[in-house]
Amino acid sequence: MREMRVARTRAELTTAVDEISQPGSSAVVLTMGALHDGHGALIRAARERVGPSGSVTVTIFVNPLQFGANEDLSRYPRSLERDLEKCIRSGVDLVFAPSVEEMYPSGETTVRVDPGDLGGVLEGAVRPGHFAGMLTIVLKLLNLTRADLTFFGEKDYQQLVLVRRMSADLDLGVEVVGVSTARADDGVALSSRNAYLNPDERRSARLVPKALAAATEEAKRSGDAKAICARATAVLESDPALHIDYVAITDLELGPVTGPGPARLLIAARLGRTRLLDNASIDIAQAAS
Repeated sequence: MREMRVARTRAELTTAVDEISQPGSSAVVLTMGALHDGHGALIRAARERVGPSGSVTVTIFVNPLQFGANEDLSRYPRSLERDLEKCIRSGVDLVFAPSVEEMYPSGETTVRVDPGDLGGVLEGAVRPGHFAGMLTIVLKLLNLTRADLTFFGEKDYQQLVLVRRMSADLDLGVEVVGVSTARADDGVALSSRNAYLNPDERRSARLVPKALAAATEEAKRSGDAKAICARATAVLESDPALHIDYVAITDLELGPVTGPGPARLLIAARLGRTRLLDNASIDIAQAAS
């Protein structure tokens, strides 16, 4: 196993990328730290794809541009030393863990990536400006790490779709690979923010995957989008602690469903100060048959 490198500045990153470059593809997993098994799944997928001769880089950076004024930037979980240990155990070749000043030496950027109309719906409607900040840091990190592939979890499905669009529309030459949502034993999608949940909230959080399962069953019976969303909503509303931001069905590119075919069911809900995101694939063709 190669010794893992840690870079904290752009100059150190450039040197490290040059030194670990070997025949084979290079992959990067972009994270905000507080690594869990979901990140581990992304790292494993990256290693499997590039093989033993390729390189896997992990970035750890809590990006202030994607947090709103009343969001949890100051309390977002940070555990760099534990994260580095996990990366070593996972066979990561390089970790880039810059400071805010390193990434934004002139302060907040005046030029940001415009996510277009898709950046203003679903999560974009609830969190204005979030996707402009997210895409801006993703673009910066992809440019700095010079990777051939990048891996994103399907839990943040809108993020995955937008990063794919950015890579294609701006000719980045980076393949964006989606990885299935990793879940805890109770079915809850893994997220760094789950650390905020107290035991009662954790029990309530289990209703989110249950709502997806109930809606999927409804899809098999009726294939009616309103009925599918209503079934998921009813499950979520059975617990007054859960506050629904949205329950929506879209096509695979987050546009309106216009007929039979694969679709995506997306849920966002709040428990106290914690937001839960989850989604599932459904087949309208199967449901309508």
